[in-house]
Order: sequence, then C-alpha cells, then structure tokens
Amino acid sequence: MIATVLTVVGVQAQATSETTAEWRHIGNSAIDLSLAGLATGPVDRAWYSEGGPLLIHTVSGRVFETADFETWRASSATPPAASLNRAVSAARLAESNATIRTGREIAYAFGKFVYRSENNGASWDNLTEFRSESIVGGPLYDLAVSPANDDEVVVAGADGVFRSMDGGKTWSGLNESLPNLPASRLLSLPAGDRGANLALTDGSAVEWVPGQKAAWTPVDNPQLANELEQRRMYSSQRGMPVTTVANSGDYIYTGMVEGRLSVSADRGVTWTMGGLNDTGTIERIWIDPNDSRVALAVAGVHARNPAAAAPAPHVLRTQNGGLFWDDLTGNLPDVAAHGIVADRESGAVYVATDAGVFMTYTDLQSLGGAPQWTPVGGLPQGRAMDVSLDSQANQLWAALDGPGVYAAVAPHRLRDPRVVSTADLIARAAAPGSLVSVLGAKVETAQAGGLQVPVLTASDTESQLQIPFEATGSSLLLAVNSAAGSVTLPAVALGAASPAIFVDRDGSPILLDEDTGMMLNAMNPAHAGSHLQILATGLGRVKPDWPTGIPGPADDPPQVVAAVHAYLDRQPVEVTRAVLSPYIGFYIIDVQVPKVVNYGPAELYLEADGQPSNRVRVYILP
Repeated sequence: MIATVLTVVGVQAQATSETTAEWRHIGNSAIDLSLAGLATGPVDRAWYSEGGPLLIHTVSGRVFETADFETWRASSATPPAASLNRAVSAARLAESNATIRTGREIAYAFGKFVYRSENNGASWDNLTEFRSESIVGGPLYDLAVSPANDDEVVVAGADGVFRSMDGGKTWSGLNESLPNLPASRLLSLPAGDRGANLALTDGSAVEWVPGQKAAWTPVDNPQLANELEQRRMYSSQRGMPVTTVANSGDYIYTGMVEGRLSVSADRGVTWTMGGLNDTGTIERIWIDPNDSRVALAVAGVHARNPAAAAPAPHVLRTQNGGLFWDDLTGNLPDVAAHGIVADRESGAVYVATDAGVFMTYTDLQSLGGAPQWTPVGGLPQGRAMDVSLDSQANQLWAALDGPGVYAAVAPHRLRDPRVVSTADLIARAAAPGSLVSVLGAKVETAQAGGLQVPVLTASDTESQLQIPFEATGSSLLLAVNSAAGSVTLPAVALGAASPAIFVDRDGSPILLDEDTGMMLNAMNPAHAGSHLQILATGLGRVKPDWPTGIPGPADDPPQVVAAVHAYLDRQPVEVTRAVLSPYIGFYIIDVQVPKVVNYGPAELYLEADGQPSNRVRVYILP
C-alpha cells in the first residue's frame, strides 16, 4: 500500500488549556408550542419594579429583568409578597378558583385563562381562550398589571411569559431571548437529516430541526417513551421509584431514588442489587458500548448528616456488571451530578453537575484511586443537566437548565488529535482538493509527501487544511508534531472522491437558492421546479487542473472530473453543474428540484465516483 505522509508541524502545546472548550450555542431557549408567541420553561412570578422594569422568577429559582421587553438579564432582586388587591366581586367569574389582580381601574383574573373586568367584577371577558385552549399556555401562576397603564398586562405560567399592550385583545411572547429552557437530557445528537433531540423536565421532548432558526419543536421520541415505560414497570415491580434505565445487549441497568443500582445480565430474568452507601438518587447511567459489564452512574445529593466528614459519592463505576461499584467522585464538588459520558479509547470521562461540566481521564477497566476532575470552562452559568459525545467522540455536547444546548470540540482531542472532514466533523476518506480539519491541534505549517499543504484557519482547538490536488496514494498517514511531543494519527484513506455536504453544528445544511443566492432553510424553503446550490467538499480533481490553496474563479470555474449524482428522498434529481466554488476547498453542485415532488422536509444527498455523501434535510414548497 502506497501512503502519502502528511506532516503537521508547529502545533501549540495544549497542557495549560486541556479543559478549555470553544462552545457554540445550538438553537436557543424558546419552544414553538403554537401559542400567541414562542414559549419557554415555567415562570411562577411576574412583577413591575419601581421605575417600570419587568421582573420574573422562574420555577428553577432564577430571577430576570427586562427594561425593553426584548432582552433579559439576571437580577439579584427578591420576589415581593403576593399582591394586595382591592376588593373585587368574583361571583360571576367563570373559574371559581381564579386569582385576581387589579390595576387602577381595571381588574384581571387568571386560572386556566385570563379574564378582564371593567365593572369591578360584575362581568368578566375571557381574553385567552381559543377553541377551549389557552393561547398563552398554562397552567398560569401569576399576573402583573403595569403601574403606568392598566392595558399593559403580563402573565406568567408553565410556558413562560406573555404580554398584552391592549388590555388582552392581543398577546405576544417575551420568551425568545429568555434563558429558561427546562433541559433535562440529551436524547440524540444531529445525524443525517435529523436534529438534536432534548428531553424537558416535564417529560416531553423537543427537536432543534436542521434548518430551523426560530425555536425548538415538540417531537415524539420513541427512546424517551420506551424508557419512561420501563421506569414505570420496574418501579411497580420493586415498590420504589426507578429513576433511570439504560440498556445494552442483554444488560439492563436501573437506578433508584434511594441510590441503589440493580443490573440484569439476562434481559431482566435475574437481577443483582448493588451500589454504595450514602448515595443520592441515581440520575443517569452510561454503559461501555464495547463491554456491557463496564458502566458509570451519577447520583444527586444525599440527604445525610451535614456534618459528615466526606462528601457523598456522585460518580460510580462497575467493571463486572454491577457486582461491585467503586467511587470515582474524587475532588468533584459535593453537588448533584445529572449526566455522564465517556470515551473508551482516550479514557476521557465527562460529568454534568450543578456546578457545571467536569472531565477526567481514567482506565475504566483497571482498578485505581479516584481520578482528579477539572472543570470544562467556557459555558454560561447554570446547572449542567447532561453531557454527550457524538458517534466518533469528536464533539462534546452539554445541556444546561436555562441557557440550553451547547457543543464544542471535545477537550480530550487536545491530547488525541483527529482528522475529520471539515464539512461535518466526521472522520471519512479524504480526496484530492478536499477540506479536512485537525481537531485538537493548532497547525502552523503542513506538508504532504513533499507537497506544501495550505493551512486555511487555525485555533487552539481546530485547524483547517486543504489536501493538495496532486496528492496520490491510497491513504494519508498524519504525523503531528507539537511542543508536547509527536503523535502519529490513524491513517486516513485517500480516494478519488469522498463527498460531504457542508452542515452547521446543529445539522443545518449549506444550501442556496441559485436565482436569489439566499440561504435555504425551514424559514426560506426551496420550491418545486427551482434550482438550488449545494456547497460540498471532497469531490476530487477538476478539469482543467487548478492550484491548491487558491479560490476557484467566479467565471468559467473548473468542472469536477468525477460523475456527480444527487438524490432527493432517494430519487435521482438532475445535476446541472458540479464545479469549484470561489472558496478554497468548496465545490458547488447545482440541482433542479422536480416540479412534481413531495412537499415538506426531504432527505438530500450526493454521490460522486460511487461514494455517497452525508444526508441532509431540505424543505420544499409548491
């Protein structure tokens, strides 16, 4: 086998920034529940302070204020005592248990709906009912009337904060920028044409749909539904609440509210009970995908004697299918831990706690002392509820209660750099002219078999390079040199073509309308019969030849040598052009959307030289 050797030199030492991550916010903190505006997590108090700013208190215990009703900032204010209102008759109120708030002349009431009375309660108008449902969600917990204007009213409830400026005739949400997403668990990460799925604290699930720009969308998640059903079944069998379930092959791991763990190696026929003393509620279990006997579990705070000398166990490990568990808590803060994930190959372990995200390195299959944990910086303040790694352990994801979901190059890649496609950060074969990223290394110069390799961008965690068009052989063997030493990375296959469509970190593809040049997404869909442009890399050589490291020409660009095909919902569509783009390492593929096509979201992918690309989601309307 002939190998092209890609030598990377000038990599900065990473010892001092091992747990620094460059996080990127995925989506926002709003949810589209088809209400009068975007929703968010529950808010139980709302009040106006002197001078006019609106303040709210979330069910999770945070206080925010806004002066412009668009941006929110954290506040140290304390919610006032319940409002003292003048006497108002409620004899004719539709909801007998509704709560009344009054302005200077107008009275409002709230329960399932919001009501208004202009005659001291003699009659009430329902302001939020539409087809027997509330347009501001619910249940409702509080209502505040502006001290300056009786027609300005704000209501707080299970779905966030809503405001009316005309006495309740129309409503709008104040939740779009409010960091109050009630995140509970990362159910799945973006893959193909599917987006990230997130479990909320109320047991529902939402998805950040690829191409979405507005809000999280409710979704039915079979994984979550199955786990909830398993928890109910095992809770009934044991007579105590089962708080988490994890499955792998024949193994079933369950954690319970009082801190015990039980494991079955035969799909639930027999069980082994174990755990450690003084452990809080078991919140999450991770099973080694290569060996189901190895697992990690995390626990909440134990209601023990506060004078206890040692903190309660928060991270537990078993190497023998639950027969014994040992304590890996080490120097972690004595706070609740909610989520955990590990990378077997590097030994990296990440845990989500009330004090943020922490990481360590340990051999999961060897006995040893408790490891030393270090915080993973860069995240906003908030309880970390879960952590997850993508399928190749290249990206670390974190879910925070309030701010929402974040992703970054996994910090352990700083010890173990990897070469991936720049298009989607997935390790795949490279092709002449394609863009690759070295995750975990800041590259200054590079060579491949005597050829100069352009370094296009470089940061402390990621560098982008273009494979020379002249590269030959069947693989690339990457030797990375840094101040900390030399590392030879696993060989990367080199093929004539290895197509990949560019996607954002949330799975949104880079697609353009050929006529307008506008980005296509869920807000701006393609139309039947239109032409769209796909930005991709890895399509290989072009004719005439083009120099590496130079953007393609805007006029008469070189054409791709490989035969390129496109598929929409697995049906072939016409490719009208496949050429270099005016950006280094990018290719443009023009396709025509058929006039007769299924409307809505569709799966799109490419094929070049017989090699398929990643699959992405495109939205199509008539």
